[in-house]
Amino acid sequence: MLLYFIKRIFLGILIIGVAITLMFFMIHLVPGDPARILLGPRATPEMIADMSMRMGLDQPLIIQLMKFLGNILKGDLGMDVISNRTVTSIVFGQLPYTLWLIFSAIFGAMLIGIPLGCYSALHRNTLADRISGVISVACITAPSFVVALYSLLIFAVTLQWFPSIGAGEKGDFFDQIAHLVLPAFAIGLAWVGYLSRLVRASMLEVMGENHIRTARAYGLTEATIIYRYALKIAILPTVTVIGVGMGFLISAAVLTEIVFARPGLGKLIIESITSRNYPVVMGSVLISTVLFVISTTISDLINASLDPRIRANL
Repeated sequence: MLLYFIKRIFLGILIIGVAITLMFFMIHLVPGDPARILLGPRATPEMIADMSMRMGLDQPLIIQLMKFLGNILKGDLGMDVISNRTVTSIVFGQLPYTLWLIFSAIFGAMLIGIPLGCYSALHRNTLADRISGVISVACITAPSFVVALYSLLIFAVTLQWFPSIGAGEKGDFFDQIAHLVLPAFAIGLAWVGYLSRLVRASMLEVMGENHIRTARAYGLTEATIIYRYALKIAILPTVTVIGVGMGFLISAAVLTEIVFARPGLGKLIIESITSRNYPVVMGSVLISTVLFVISTTISDLINASLDPRIRANL
């Protein structure tokens, strides 16, 4: 188990390094002078040269990359040349909003999707199962930004059940929760369908296994068989999907944060790319990649701890 953990950590570091390197070169391939764009059309050549030097753009590209990677190892993500604040403080100031949004979305999806999948599997080929299947597929096919727009128009503008924009007043927990409902619903709806279909398929497979038939032969109640034996195994693929889904929810949060005018990592990345603020873009991408790697690593470790077959192959 320890060796497996070390392998996963090494793989995670490799993924982060490759992703950051690719993003670094992609950003610098965008046409236009970042210093000129930041300073505006009235900037003098002296001002542009000074800004380029402050941003480190006067050095060869490979030197810029080496310095950036070296600073990461020191825990330094650089300085924002616009606000003169550290990139670390800017990114981590926005990160909690995105994490709250992602965790709320995935928790709501699990709360609905997993029981719905279990119910469909236990009532296979019934009318309820078919209705559940239609609803699940409809949830999967609905784009998150479309759901965000319509939920904003219906529940915030027309019905006025929830606030429309912002993240709520600081210190007011219930106001923040109210502002979180619609964004979390927008990016979590598709995952209700994913989890429901996945749990249903996994449960149907597990319920036909020999140990389940043996448990029935011993006279165990159906509830005991389902919740103590079947669900524990059927939930394993869901753990993996949730770990990967956390990363995809970060990308889904970008448009959702823009639609609902919420602060967050996604909105910060878009604004930084628009203004060509390289240090903030790279810092935001780095943290997003780290979150993705952490979530997938944790899901793999949970799978290994729950499934003896995985532990046997370590």
